[in-house]
Amino acid sequence: MIFSKPILFSAIQPSGKLTIGNYIGTMRHWSKMQDDYECLYCVADLHSLTVQVKHSFLEKSILDTISFYLACGVDPNKSIIFIQSHVHQHSQLNWILNCFSQFSELSRMTQFKTKKTIIENNYFKKINVGLFNYPILMASDILLYQTNFVPVGRDQKQHVELTRNIANRLNSLYGNIFTLPTPLISEYGSKIMSLLEPKKKMSKSDINEKNVIFLLDDISSVVSKVKNAMTDSEKSSKIYFDLEKKPGISNLLEIFSALTNKEIHILSQELEGVMYSEFKNIVSEHLSKFLLQLQQSYFKYRCNESYLKKIAYEGALKAQLKAEKTLNDINSKLGLIPFLK
Repeated sequence: MIFSKPILFSAIQPSGKLTIGNYIGTMRHWSKMQDDYECLYCVADLHSLTVQVKHSFLEKSILDTISFYLACGVDPNKSIIFIQSHVHQHSQLNWILNCFSQFSELSRMTQFKTKKTIIENNYFKKINVGLFNYPILMASDILLYQTNFVPVGRDQKQHVELTRNIANRLNSLYGNIFTLPTPLISEYGSKIMSLLEPKKKMSKSDINEKNVIFLLDDISSVVSKVKNAMTDSEKSSKIYFDLEKKPGISNLLEIFSALTNKEIHILSQELEGVMYSEFKNIVSEHLSKFLLQLQQSYFKYRCNESYLKKIAYEGALKAQLKAEKTLNDINSKLGLIPFLK
């Protein structure tokens, strides 16, 4: 008997410029993953609507994101690349899952509480329902394709756990409708931190861009940002991984490890006797070389918008076929009468 590959689902919001944290956390694994899994790579444009932006910006950002998928080695002949809003089943399943989710569950979501605090501190902004409901749409994204694995950062693990809870709830009521997804979290690199404030996550929405390395940063800016990155106040300048004692150095080590594909403990040995300033020069050199190659590949794809839209169109057709099967199944279990074409 021939078994199909396990299904992997991954998505990125087109809500801003992608960062080295996005790349290291998930995108760097995508090329290899498509050899081991049946991969669906989604541009989560509906998720990005929790922050209102001009439509011209969103349209551009969606195409930017697809270009980065291709630049990172995702092959549309091996994987399905699609735009979330092109597959209407995401929104349909979202409503159904809302009816089997609890208000208290969403209230406990750490990311919602963090974003809620940030918004409340801004007098001119209000909290929208979409921000609160975000994890349910994420659950819909995952469950719609009977996903086995979801590559996420440590900060997204709670959302996958919620997805499993909702799936278990429906499975216990109606039989085994949904596959229970498992989060794939890298030991290192799953949460790259801010350069100047290494106790908080690197975020593309950070108001201080010196905290963030964007994938399209010019090289001189990258070198400057790494040079000024926070290290630590420990008297010893020894380079080793310790999130408590050396959060800044540990963050740079995680970035360096991802770029060189070397284990952190091996890098620590190789960097024995190296001063912080020299270490930063080494990291910025590797980072600059990597970004130059990535940017060249990105711009090659980005200048061909008709090709990008063709990939999105063909990907949506493939995704719709898979999504419709799951949606029809759950509609039948719920007693909803199918639409006769």
